[in-house]
Amino acid sequence: MHVLIAGGVGITPMMSMIRTLADRGDRRPVVLLYGSKDWDSITFREELEAMKSRLDLTLVHVLSQPPADWTGERGYVDAEVFRRHLPPPYASHEYFICGPDVMMDSIENALEELGVPMSKYHSERYSFV
Repeated sequence: MHVLIAGGVGITPMMSMIRTLADRGDRRPVVLLYGSKDWDSITFREELEAMKSRLDLTLVHVLSQPPADWTGERGYVDAEVFRRHLPPPYASHEYFICGPDVMMDSIENALEELGVPMSKYHSERYSFV
């Protein structure tokens, strides 16, 4: 299983991967855990929903400032979110991560907590100057 984890504009390289998998007709399961500030700041929201018909894609939005009626994940992507949405053993998946440094550090700590070796995750950090 591929686990894609994006924060904010870190979704951009993940979209490239998702589009490529869809264009190739890849049927391996993909889980996207996408952290955003609020519903309106989710980039590619409509395209991601459409991709669910072309891929075995599970889409999990995690909002740090959700609306009052939000029933999805709240806060930040962490080990508890992994436990709720990924099947164990956690070390059997490949993790692709892109986001700001604070998020990246948190995700790497969560993966370590779940016993995922560093060889199973691949990351791209970005920062705004």
